[in-house]
Amino acid sequence: MTHGRRTDVSPSQQGGGGWRDSAARYALLPLRIFLGVTFVYAGLDKLTDSAFMKDGGAGSVGDMMRAVRDSSALPALVDLALKNPPGFGYAIALGELAVGVGVLLGLLTRLAALGGALISLSLWLTVSWASDPYYYGNDLPYMFCWVPLVLAGAPFWSLDAVIGNRRRRGVY
Repeated sequence: MTHGRRTDVSPSQQGGGGWRDSAARYALLPLRIFLGVTFVYAGLDKLTDSAFMKDGGAGSVGDMMRAVRDSSALPALVDLALKNPPGFGYAIALGELAVGVGVLLGLLTRLAALGGALISLSLWLTVSWASDPYYYGNDLPYMFCWVPLVLAGAPFWSLDAVIGNRRRRGVY
């Protein structure tokens, strides 16, 4: 005897509109909210921190990159960032802000999530690579948290859904 859903009845007979289906439908919403708020906050925090956007000094992006250069998995990537630390700092901050807003609004969600995954990957390979054990570094779990949103997008409560519904109805 197997256990599972019966396939010889309609979804309404199976309870297709029940709480399990609603929970499954909105399962990615908490992840979207968490990652969106976190990345908006991280971007704004960098943009408003007068010490961060400098080449050198306590709390600067330049000093942080110099500190992790020799322990990173990709020192060449750090060297590239060190050619213009404030420019790199602005790129990361504005990227985080764009990713966070995109995911929160559900606008180009897959693209925004891919951007978030790439930012997290680059930070893992540079800043948190030396964390020992590896799971002490937070950038790796963030990278994997983006994967479900890259795959599924934001089909509910999103501008992507609104645009998709308008296209299906022929309203542009």
